[in-house]
Amino acid sequence: MPGPGYAFFGDEERDNVEQVLETWSRTTAAHSYPLGDLTQTRLFEQAAAHRLSSPYCLSVNSGTSALLTALAALGIGPGDEVIVPGYMYSACLAAIVYSGATPVLAEVDASLTLDPGDVRQRITGRTKALMPVHILGAACDLAALRRIAGEHGLLMLEDAAQACGGTYRGRPLGTFGQAGAFSLNMFKIITGGDGGFLLTSDERVFQRAYGFHDHGWFPYRREDGPGDRLWGLNLRMTELTAAVARAQLGRLDAVLARTRGLRDELLEQIPERDGMVRRYLHDADGDCASVLVYVFDERADAEAVAKRLGTKTLLHSPKHYYGGLPELPALAAPDGSSCPFRQPAEVWRRDGWRAGALPRTDDVLSRSLALTVGLSDTYLGADFGVNVFSGGDEIAEVAERFRETADEVLG
Repeated sequence: MPGPGYAFFGDEERDNVEQVLETWSRTTAAHSYPLGDLTQTRLFEQAAAHRLSSPYCLSVNSGTSALLTALAALGIGPGDEVIVPGYMYSACLAAIVYSGATPVLAEVDASLTLDPGDVRQRITGRTKALMPVHILGAACDLAALRRIAGEHGLLMLEDAAQACGGTYRGRPLGTFGQAGAFSLNMFKIITGGDGGFLLTSDERVFQRAYGFHDHGWFPYRREDGPGDRLWGLNLRMTELTAAVARAQLGRLDAVLARTRGLRDELLEQIPERDGMVRRYLHDADGDCASVLVYVFDERADAEAVAKRLGTKTLLHSPKHYYGGLPELPALAAPDGSSCPFRQPAEVWRRDGWRAGALPRTDDVLSRSLALTVGLSDTYLGADFGVNVFSGGDEIAEVAERFRETADEVLG
């Protein structure tokens, strides 16, 4: 089952799509129309910028493209290092590598997000940016990470792909750094079927991002303007995707109200106990509540509970755990001087890539078990729980089964 947004599909999504088909606005080549003749992509960008309190929003064709576009707009490339947590999505690493920079893996803290203390230990003279990932719908320790970035003159690109609508101290995620990247994949909070977007408060970053995502054009396909000329790709969002995404954006509050309500019912029925606590959250009020994570004291206990429930611990998230990504290319040379792809496959990977390189991350993921709330995703190890259609009886049944299984294992 995909993320919660799809369950809210209705007349508005259908009407928007039919409007696109009727007017034959099938691609964002319509960006060259006069600004008064707004397209679905522009309408989506305006609505997203308003809802998420950002001066600029740029729609793209995926969350991965949002990351890659943001890296290009921020001027990150060969010789640069970007610090990223060992628990993320593989697209984070891929975007960094394809930008020509080098990802540097760091530990996660008890929230399963980037550990500020370990970030400090990973900073070198080549570090250009931090990439905090708001994994499983919850915020990183943004106050600490912003402080570190400020002290060292680093950029910050937030990956908010799994946390659209989440907040930290009342402020939308994705608005704390120089840019924030979002996904509209079917497994995210809201969806366009696929697609993504990025936010920024910096006009120059927006101008560069626009050019990178649309063949070097200046914003809204002007041939000239203030800013940088650069080579660009075609990473535009289609009008059909934007039509669905715009309707879904209007449902964001309803989606979050539903997932948070389900989470609260589960929390009430599955209390913490000796040997098992809930995942620590840096801002519980801002959690998107797409999943509910319990952390056991012992790995063996977490594995035993997971096995009895027919699921797995988060250590077995194949596209999110750094140790499960053996297909990634070798990174840059030890002196950090060149693009990773220019190095032979056997080149030593400076920060380690295999399981064991981040022992604290390995440990906490091996003891963590996710219950689905609004999202069921095998890649996240989230195979057991409830969904947005669940009623009171199903919620009680799931909670009882989890609680009794934990009691049997923990004694």
